[in-house]
Amino acid sequence: MTVVMPIIYLLIGAVIGFLANKFLSASEKENKRLSAKVSENEAALTQYQNDVAEHLDSSAKLLEQMNATCQTAMKQMEQSTALLQRATPSESDAMPFFSQETQEQLARTVKLRHSKKENVEPESITEAPLDYSGNPSGLFDDKKQSVTNAE
Repeated sequence: MTVVMPIIYLLIGAVIGFLANKFLSASEKENKRLSAKVSENEAALTQYQNDVAEHLDSSAKLLEQMNATCQTAMKQMEQSTALLQRATPSESDAMPFFSQETQEQLARTVKLRHSKKENVEPESITEAPLDYSGNPSGLFDDKKQSVTNAE
């Protein structure tokens, strides 16, 4: 029995030491902290990948819209080129500056803004302005000025 008791105490001490090392050691705390950081970084990476995928999707949609707009602009340029080639200087109606509807609106606007006014001729002025009048007002008349500070 003398040999068995120290062996039991040794086993109990080993178990207690193992458990104490597991729960109280700094390396275990560091491992838990690092594993939490790893899971946090994995979540951030997943979010970043989702954001990049969403950005690429929206960029693709915008490029499709730009392509459609460019196609429309190219068609309009082709139509304008055909219109310019068809028009000659003698045919001013073939290529109007404004459309017919716009020209009608402009004509109505001009009529509203510029109603017929009486032609009033400005009065002819026979007198010279006061600055050039025959009777000087005093400041610049022909009187000799007196010197106030003598040297």
